[in-house]
Amino acid sequence: MSDRISVAKTYKLYIGGKFPRSESGRVYPVTDSKGKFLANASHASRKDVRDAVSAARKAFGGWSAATAYNRGQVLYRVAEMLEGRREQFVAEVSASEGIAAKKAQSLVDASIDRWVWYAGWTDKIATVLGAANPVAGPYFSFTVPEPTGVVGVLAPQQSSLLGLVSVLAPVLATGSTAVVVSSAERPLPAITLSEVLATSDLPGGVANILTGRASELGSWLASHADVNALDPTGAEPSARADLARDAAGTVKRVLTVPDAEPDWTDDADIARLRRYLEAKTVWHPLGV
Repeated sequence: MSDRISVAKTYKLYIGGKFPRSESGRVYPVTDSKGKFLANASHASRKDVRDAVSAARKAFGGWSAATAYNRGQVLYRVAEMLEGRREQFVAEVSASEGIAAKKAQSLVDASIDRWVWYAGWTDKIATVLGAANPVAGPYFSFTVPEPTGVVGVLAPQQSSLLGLVSVLAPVLATGSTAVVVSSAERPLPAITLSEVLATSDLPGGVANILTGRASELGSWLASHADVNALDPTGAEPSARADLARDAAGTVKRVLTVPDAEPDWTDDADIARLRRYLEAKTVWHPLGV
């Protein structure tokens, strides 16, 4: 009997809770750290970026209006499903990053734990970052944090899962929606995460994941008028000034990130949560 030829996978994009092909029809081969073919991934186009932003904007109203407790429940459900596909993530992280299975297990476990950590912050953000303001006169003044809106995220290029979770989870925890461009050379964990999101309780469009190159897709996200913030982590340091200029045309919030990828295994903090929130101050007259 001849050896069986395995079926080569061609993965699609994740937009609006569905898995469309790139409208350009482009795909590119994904290989492991040693150059062995793993699968084909869709190469997103400018039209795909626009479709993803449109889906994120449409989903923003419902997601931001959900109670913080409900958002936490939804995100915790995602963590449960990450746990259920742990072995697949371990295999993909190991192949993508060229590390031993034991190290990959540690990174996958840290990714699941980090998702849980951010899920737990959804109903605590207002208490920590909000305030009741002391004012003179018969008024009650308070400040509450509100989600920024649609966030474009250029995911880390090296850390295929833990880095991805570390930049995506805080966006969703604040009530914003996201359009993510995955690591170009290591997209498989991001693709599997999109399958987890699609089969969890997360509403379609809240998170959209595109495969392709940040050098091509980043400028379109930065200049899109319906994107409110941009995380340029996955862009080349030399390209970040251009992204900031593109973003300035629509007065976007652009996160300041280090040139080199940080050590994603370090403990998380609330800095990224704070970056995706706007402070709204309300004055209310008191009865005499």
